[in-house]
Amino acid sequence: MIDAYYWGKVNRISPEAPVPVVEVTHREERLGGAANVALNVKALGAEPIICCVVGEDDKGHAMEDLFDRHQFRKDGVVHSSERPTTVKTRIISGGQHILRVDEETTRELSGEEEQLFISRMRALFERETPDVIILEDYNKGVLTQGVIRYIIDEANKRNIPTTVDPKKENFFSYEGCTLFKPNLKELREGTKIDFDKSDDEALIRAINAMEGKLGNRISLVTLSELGVLIKEQDSHIHIPAHRREILDVSGAGDTVISVASLVLACGGTLEQIAQIANLAGGMVCEKTGVVPVDKEDLLQEAERL
Repeated sequence: MIDAYYWGKVNRISPEAPVPVVEVTHREERLGGAANVALNVKALGAEPIICCVVGEDDKGHAMEDLFDRHQFRKDGVVHSSERPTTVKTRIISGGQHILRVDEETTRELSGEEEQLFISRMRALFERETPDVIILEDYNKGVLTQGVIRYIIDEANKRNIPTTVDPKKENFFSYEGCTLFKPNLKELREGTKIDFDKSDDEALIRAINAMEGKLGNRISLVTLSELGVLIKEQDSHIHIPAHRREILDVSGAGDTVISVASLVLACGGTLEQIAQIANLAGGMVCEKTGVVPVDKEDLLQEAERL
């Protein structure tokens, strides 16, 4: 998706309605959604291959231009005349979000679109052996049950780890994935178990219930200001959050799944996956807007801590 921004200042209230008038000073379009995951992956030195569906519209062309600007491979990009390109427009003044406008459809891919997307994935599998596959679910209809099942089954056949950043609708569709990263809200909604986020024992019970259905190997749960908890079999580690000046949480989950996936692909330990991903997710919250983590800043902060 495209993350579009209108930056400006508010000096008065509209005479037409009790709403602020934003005097726009500049505009910007950035890659967002799963493309922000790709930005984080590339920022950390890996080569992402973006697999997505974009509309055959002006914003789809704009997204292609953004892919080219960032030198992304586009052999996984499918064009559709049946759906618009997703655009989230944020209006920001004084570092604060005033309004967000979404242009999108969340309906699932049609049968024809799904088969086209799977055939594109099949072609990639035939000539590529990625170190990890990240499934970033924004509930926009591209990750259908058929697409999810095909990717995870093919990856498991090839011993390629799969990592998932889920949404509620497809929560239990990712059976057999390697690493599953819900946030607290998604875990509660998915398992239908309510508990206090500071209660690690209750949290582990909810994770066990989730793993009983998913059969995933590693669970990484983000807990907002309480950090993250990572679990594999009977071992778990709770990593507290670092004190930070939070300006904007947009895109933090993208950064966490990106970093966790790369550390996993490099053979990192449970603690390394959780520590570095937790650190990176907190760092991007110190900046306004959706931005990828800076590799050198992350390295320096990791060494400092």
